[in-house]
Amino acid sequence: MILKHHLVLTLCTVYGILLKVTAQKSTLRGSSGQQPLVQNQTVTEGGTTNMTCRVEYNDQTSLQWSNPAQQTLFFGDKKALRDNRIELVRASWSELTISISEVTLADEGMYTCSLFTMPVKTAKAYLTVLGVPEMPEIDGLTKPALEGDEITLTCMTHGSKPAADLRWFRNEKEIKGAKEVNASGKTFTVTSSLQLLVDRDDDGAAYTCKVDHVALLQTPQQTTEVLEVHYAPRVAITNSLTFPQEGQYLKLECVSKGNPSPDPVMWTKDGGELPDLERMIVEGRELTFTTLNKTDNGTYRCEASNHLGTSSAEYLLYVYDPNAMGQHGPDHALIGGVVAVVVFVTLCLIIVLGRYLARHKGTYLTNEAKGADDAPDADTAIINAEGNTHAEEKKEYFI
Repeated sequence: MILKHHLVLTLCTVYGILLKVTAQKSTLRGSSGQQPLVQNQTVTEGGTTNMTCRVEYNDQTSLQWSNPAQQTLFFGDKKALRDNRIELVRASWSELTISISEVTLADEGMYTCSLFTMPVKTAKAYLTVLGVPEMPEIDGLTKPALEGDEITLTCMTHGSKPAADLRWFRNEKEIKGAKEVNASGKTFTVTSSLQLLVDRDDDGAAYTCKVDHVALLQTPQQTTEVLEVHYAPRVAITNSLTFPQEGQYLKLECVSKGNPSPDPVMWTKDGGELPDLERMIVEGRELTFTTLNKTDNGTYRCEASNHLGTSSAEYLLYVYDPNAMGQHGPDHALIGGVVAVVVFVTLCLIIVLGRYLARHKGTYLTNEAKGADDAPDADTAIINAEGNTHAEEKKEYFI
């Protein structure tokens, strides 16, 4: 009887322990598993985003989404706010997901998911709305610009959030501008200025302003303007023959570059008009001599002008006598003369050097022979020979 009583007490104790452990596990699981889980979201203005709230364990307690103004959007699957842009995506005991379309900057803020336990548990997610910058505009371009002018190009874009970045390019090569940012409500107006000292090389150059922004990863925005520059002409004369000869055909071309184009050009000889228009033919920028003769010798001048200025170039024409020049022309005669002088100088140097070496070699052999009788080697023989020479010079003979 006593044993039976102890057995009942033991069983009751074990049962109580099991109930306590089960209660503790349920409490722990309820405190962690019933905490709502959310994530921050980023969306481009005009786009669509989903707001999701989840719980791991839910004892059939309702979930609710509220906007930054603490207005209830959805309570479970029941829509509470009349806004056609907000729709239900999924509603269950473990998840409440809603969709917001055509997002505006006013939708940005902290959204709250509530789990109606005792007490109510909440989680907050921040919705970031990116303001899309407008297409940039370039101002300050004067058409046409004049060479030497100082102009300032200004690029501007509105509506970016965060502030956009503006980059300048000249014919696809990046150049640096001066940036300025101004806030306008929740968005920013960004301006970039580029100062230029215009020269003729800028004529036809393409200046591009490009907008860089996180909301434009797929569709970059840019604007391009082409600079037109007017400048005075520059002139040069090219010829078809290096050494023109009598009877040959010669063409002179007046190469002029200016904007507006300096057409037509004017040819003169020695400060006056061309003397023989039958043999001297002017076509556009070219002056052609059909048959050269000695009377064509002189200074020919080409002049080009536009409304910004006048430029000229001169060409001194000397007509050579083909008989005096020889068959190969002056260039071959000059080269032959130079080669002949070089060969003559080289031969003279070789002869002088040979005579010098031969003279010193003979002296060495003579001295060596004089002292070879008593010397063990050639150097000693030379020294002995020099000594004997001096000794012989000191001898006196009496007759």
